[in-house]
Amino acid sequence: MIRYILKKIRQSVFILLGVITLIFILFNVIPADPARMIAGQHATTETLENIREELGLNKSPFARYFHYLNDVLPISLHSKNSESFYFYESTRYGGTQIISAAKWCLVVKWPYLGESFQSQRDVRTVISQTFPNTLILAFSSIILASVLGIILGLLAAVFKDSLYDRFSLFVSAIGMSVPSFFAAIIIGWFFAIVLGKYTNLNLTGNLYEIDDLGRGKFLALKNLILPSITLGIRPLAIVLQLTRNSLLDTLDQDYIRTAKAKGLSFFRVLYSHALRNALNPVITAISGWFASLMAGVIFVEYIFGWKGLGTVIVNSLNNQDTPLVTGCILTIALLFIIVNILVDILYSVLDPRIKQYEKN
Repeated sequence: MIRYILKKIRQSVFILLGVITLIFILFNVIPADPARMIAGQHATTETLENIREELGLNKSPFARYFHYLNDVLPISLHSKNSESFYFYESTRYGGTQIISAAKWCLVVKWPYLGESFQSQRDVRTVISQTFPNTLILAFSSIILASVLGIILGLLAAVFKDSLYDRFSLFVSAIGMSVPSFFAAIIIGWFFAIVLGKYTNLNLTGNLYEIDDLGRGKFLALKNLILPSITLGIRPLAIVLQLTRNSLLDTLDQDYIRTAKAKGLSFFRVLYSHALRNALNPVITAISGWFASLMAGVIFVEYIFGWKGLGTVIVNSLNNQDTPLVTGCILTIALLFIIVNILVDILYSVLDPRIKQYEKN
């Protein structure tokens, strides 16, 4: 098991390096001048040149790439020369020097993601303030999809070929095919605008809101309802169909027929024997879908005004705030990789044949 986990971590490191490289290439071909964005449209040529020199924009693409890689990696190599492009500025990077030579030092630190062009704030600070909101939205969506999907899929399997079964399959097919941004627009318009006076739901809102009476912030869980439903539609449809098909396949096994022959009631067989085995692929699918939710969360957060990473990414793209965009994308990519490692480990625990397949 340890060797299997280490192999997955090693593969994930190369994937993350590929993501870092791709992000650097994409955002360095954008026809935008970061110096102009920082100093403003009326800045002098001298000011712009000073900013470009400070940011290293006058360096070669390879020098800037290795500087960027040096910033985001937790172990980095820095120069002790204050005039060097790779100078170790402790107030900026933090961390601890573990090896120190004549001109260079090896530093262990938190990844440095730069500063926002617009607000001049540290990107890690912005992410730390908004990332919890994104996690809360993703967790609530996957929990909603899991509970409803398993219950509805169970009913579809029990009442196979009934009107309900056909209707649930039809609805789940629509749920899988509808894009998140389109579903967000329709759901927000219908429940927050058309039925707003009955549902008392807002089209936009955050987890915490300011009290009009001046009593400070208060928890507004109702603002979580519409984005959670919207984001959970696709995984709910997947879980519903997977639960139904897996349960029907399990009910057709020999040991189920043996249990029925012993005189056990259908619901006893369903609960004690069939459901437990049928849920194994469903559980692994749910864990895998949690990572996939991060792709749809960008549009859903922006439409519903949810202050998470998705909203930050869209606003940063509009402002061409490259450090903030790249920092948010790297955070989502890292979360995606971590969740996929955990899912692979869960797969190997539930089905040991996977480890044997990886060895071959």
